[in-house]
Amino acid sequence: MLKLFRYLKPYWWQTILLVFSIGAQTFLTLQLPALMANIVNDGITAGDQPVIIELGLKMVGFTVLASLFALAAHYLSAKVGAGFTRDLRRDFYKKVLSLNISEIDNFSTASLITRTTNDIGQVSEAIMMILTMMLRAPMMGIGAIIQAFRTAPDLTWTIALGIGVIITFTAIIMACVIPKFKLFQKLIDRLVLIARENLTGLRVVRAFNKEEYENKKFAKTNHEITKTAIFFDRLMSLQDPLTNLVFDGITLLVVWLSLNHLETDISYLGDMMAFVQYASQVLMAFLILTMLFVVLPRANVSAGRIQEVFKTKNKIIWKNKTEGVPDKRPSVEFKNVDFLYSGAEEKVLNNISFKANAGETTAFIGSTGSGKSTLISLVPRFYEATNGEILVNGVNVKNYAPEDLMRRIGYVPQKGVLFSGTIRENIAFGATTIDEPSVRTSAKISQSYDFIEKLDKKFDAHIAQGGSNVSGGQKQRLSIARVIAKKPEIFIFDDSFSALDMKTDKRLREALKPETKDSVVLIVAQRINTIKDAEQIIVLDQGKIMGRGRHYDLLKSCSVYREIVKSQFSEAEFEKEIAHA
Repeated sequence: MLKLFRYLKPYWWQTILLVFSIGAQTFLTLQLPALMANIVNDGITAGDQPVIIELGLKMVGFTVLASLFALAAHYLSAKVGAGFTRDLRRDFYKKVLSLNISEIDNFSTASLITRTTNDIGQVSEAIMMILTMMLRAPMMGIGAIIQAFRTAPDLTWTIALGIGVIITFTAIIMACVIPKFKLFQKLIDRLVLIARENLTGLRVVRAFNKEEYENKKFAKTNHEITKTAIFFDRLMSLQDPLTNLVFDGITLLVVWLSLNHLETDISYLGDMMAFVQYASQVLMAFLILTMLFVVLPRANVSAGRIQEVFKTKNKIIWKNKTEGVPDKRPSVEFKNVDFLYSGAEEKVLNNISFKANAGETTAFIGSTGSGKSTLISLVPRFYEATNGEILVNGVNVKNYAPEDLMRRIGYVPQKGVLFSGTIRENIAFGATTIDEPSVRTSAKISQSYDFIEKLDKKFDAHIAQGGSNVSGGQKQRLSIARVIAKKPEIFIFDDSFSALDMKTDKRLREALKPETKDSVVLIVAQRINTIKDAEQIIVLDQGKIMGRGRHYDLLKSCSVYREIVKSQFSEAEFEKEIAHA
């Protein structure tokens, strides 16, 4: 957790003022018992009213000043704590966004959400306590011990007794709860994961009538969290009564020990009263410190989980500046590329070589698991090739700065992704600058314009989180419109036409052709009709290229492609295609 203290650096002067405010408040507070003792000893017992008034006004003044310093300390601690949390969350989120796909998979999305919210919240709470309680408690404790020793040195051992009891009690609590902290955070991860899966896949859950099953799964984890939380609360609930018992016990002990002095010297009454207050302040200071020692281990677990993400070294290293001069005419070339997922035994891609030129459509087809989506994911470096080279405009993708590579690429995933906001904002999402006519043109090309115009607010219509208020086909078309609006050099469509009917698919591709005449187009598809007119079709099977060429050429030369065509066409249509070939 100490490593996260670097986020306090920008607030050093506020921290200095905070320490000063807490020190001033503590000093003034420590004067009050001594003033009370003087009022009793020099004023009440002596019957000196002017002394009582003078010292009473002094107490009021000290109390007001202490309150003002306390207010300043609370303001500064809130300001520093809020700034610390904001900066930490900002850098953590930035780090998460910099992780590649495989690294995110290693942590799981649910765990990263929990770390961004719950874990940073735990650390933030601990920092706030450190800035206030941990600074105040030692000052108060040490100051009160000094004052207590000055007031009644023969009674000081009672404070040591009280501290010993509190420390023993706290040590027992810590020994019981600390092992549960890490478990508790993992259970939170699990709960977020289940909730996220069920909310994302709600239609599937209902379609298979699995609400009861998912409820039981959620309830089981929720019950474990509840049990752990109750365990914490039960142990912590013992703290208040036992602390009060210690305070009251020490007070009674001090009074009992002071009786002998009071019999011979009534002026000792003020000293006894001051000592009791100092003893309470010492015990309260140690109680606060012990409470921090219970809270800090939990925050330390959260800090460790945060640091785990910060320490993750990106396996994909980007250049700060693109090395080499990319060709003006776009192209994508694979040279003997292999790819193996981390921990897997077999390669997903094996010795892949091809070149896709500008003005041409290069399509990839093959059975499920043949490596189509993985292959095109290597172009924007979502994953890193195990062997071989991938060239974009003649420059190895490893030599690109991320901004330079990504501005050249327009990527549409198989599952359309939309963000909460308006339709206009979603279409313009990838464009640096875009005007209204371009937004509308992109919608028309993607065949989205007609359904947008039927909406009440048209392009200002709201898109819910994840695009849950539009159909799968509409979501795909809007995702395609977003890429068209970007005007990239390389269009990548990862089975992005799968939710479209045949007519819409055909109209979209025809409208898209003029827009991509100077661009590279890479399409992953399952339907033959989607890629039939492609200038280059690459047939994949078990990560290897089994055929390459145009549609009718592959019907003659590639048995794998012929089988795919046969499975999608009627017998008469297939025979007609063969005859044409």
